[in-house]
Order: sequence, then C-alpha cells, then structure tokens
Amino acid sequence: MGFYERHIAPVLISCACSAKPIGRQREKVVPLAFGEVLELGMGAGANLPYYDRSKVAKVSAVEPNAQMRSRATKAAAEAGIEIKLLDGVGERLPFEDGSFDCIVCTYTLCTVGDVAKTLAELRRVLKPEGRLFYCEHGRAPDAEVERWQRRIEPIWTPLGGGCRLTRTPGQSIKAQGFAVEWQDQFYLPNTPRAFGWTEWGAATVA
Repeated sequence: MGFYERHIAPVLISCACSAKPIGRQREKVVPLAFGEVLELGMGAGANLPYYDRSKVAKVSAVEPNAQMRSRATKAAAEAGIEIKLLDGVGERLPFEDGSFDCIVCTYTLCTVGDVAKTLAELRRVLKPEGRLFYCEHGRAPDAEVERWQRRIEPIWTPLGGGCRLTRTPGQSIKAQGFAVEWQDQFYLPNTPRAFGWTEWGAATVA
C-alpha cells in the first residue's frame, strides 16, 4: 500500500462519505438496524451516529484499511457506541454461520473485490430471519449517464479506494439469494449524476 492509499485516500473518502446528501441516505437505512449487527466496510465510522442504540445490542464490523479503522474507533468513542472492529474483507468474513440479526451495508459493494463472494458471505453469517439493510450507488439507468460512468471509472477507481461506478447493487443482491423486501432509488441531489445513482432497501435470505 503506497503513500496515497495510506494517507490521502482515507481523507478524501471520509470527506466524500460525509457529504450531506449521503448523510441523509444513511438516516433512511442505519436506524433500521436491530439486535446483533454486522456493518460491512465501516470506513471511518460515518454510520455510527445514526444507529438507534435502543434497538441495537452490539455492532461488529470489518474494515480492511488500518487508517479507516483508526478513524472509526475514534468515531465510536465520540458516538458512545461500543464496537467490535476487525481487519477483514467481505469475501472472507471472520464470523460463524448465522451470527447476526441484521447487516448494514452502505456505499461498500462498489469497493469489494468480488461482489458475488461478498454477498454469499453476508448470506452465510445472517440468521435465517435476519435482514440486510443496504444503500449503494451504482450504474445509472440512463444511457448517457452510464456512458460517462464507463469513461470515468478507469480513472476514478484507483483514486476512490477501488470504487466502481457501474456495479448494479440491487440486481446483485437478488442474484445472490436474497429476496428484496423493498427498494427505492434515485439520483442523489446536488451530486454529479455519474456518481449519484443510488439504490437502498431491505432484503432477507430467500
């Protein structure tokens, strides 16, 4: 991992993920979490202020970036939430089968190396009656916007911590054995459309 990935990318990603439109999206998803929670890709802990502590028993999380883990630990202390934060990736989760009541996944599927393996792991660690709450950005439904996404993506991905602009989160979740209970989608306001197509919802194990 080079200087940019260690010192610059975490700052840029933290700033981007703290933007007001994204914060409003977090407010729609994170407070739904309950019981034993797994957060995939905690980043710098941007979701922590939005958890309803009256509903959440414990928050566990995986985050592969050491600088992000350090930031998340500080954010948890500020939010007054005790977390179990581990070094890990979505494709190999260090948890037993059926460990969690729910999983929170926000702006993370764009960065994982293998979406199918990650979602298979989420299914594995989720209890049969559990819920996956997600909010992800991805490929726009408008052809002209998608063309711009494909032009930008090769430049953006190495700068944005591995973020891909053209993934299809809702379709991927359904394809990997989840039943989507509900899903909403739109372009984030005050955001360039190439970066702003967003899908959020809740899913169960099919």
